[in-house]
Amino acid sequence: LIRIFHGVFYVLIWIMVVIMVISEFGVNIGPLLAGAGIVGLAFGFGGQYLIRDIISGLFIILENHYRVGDVVCLDETCGLVEDITLRMTTLRDLDGVVHHVPNGEIKKASNLSKYFSRVNLNIGISYNSDLEKVIEVVNRVGKELAEDPEWKDYIKKPPQFLRVDDFADSAVIIKILGETHPLKKWDVTGELRKRLKIAFDKEGIEI
Repeated sequence: LIRIFHGVFYVLIWIMVVIMVISEFGVNIGPLLAGAGIVGLAFGFGGQYLIRDIISGLFIILENHYRVGDVVCLDETCGLVEDITLRMTTLRDLDGVVHHVPNGEIKKASNLSKYFSRVNLNIGISYNSDLEKVIEVVNRVGKELAEDPEWKDYIKKPPQFLRVDDFADSAVIIKILGETHPLKKWDVTGELRKRLKIAFDKEGIEI
């Protein structure tokens, strides 16, 4: 917002300076202002997409849909927000590709890191597994991860067993849910997968 107000103020100051300089030379600025209005009207008709982008960008910023540093999906394009202007949003995806998305073309903006993120993990276990034992191991691993000094600052709610999510053809699908600080869900989820694999191997639980 500061950048927007600075830009608008900068442009207005220069317009006023130019008008004052012209008027000091004795030039009648009335016809010039009328001509500028006509040019502005023509530009408005010709630049309707640009105006749409600017208006959309203004609402995105004012309503705080996302900020620089958030991970978002704009329709089918996902990535880290590197820059937001009134005209477009710049995203960088995991491959390092930079995407420039005009704000007026955004139909749906999904913020993956606003306030908190969530570990949402589905794992398939063998039908021969003892479900109560699986639940105990999952909850223990999640609690240990949340208490680990290296990870505890990133976790708001320890990952825990939530429910049996489905009976698949060759596995019982269980859902594990937890909450993390923004942008840390992928790191925490990866570490949780590693620890669950190690724990399941020790306990003889087949994935």
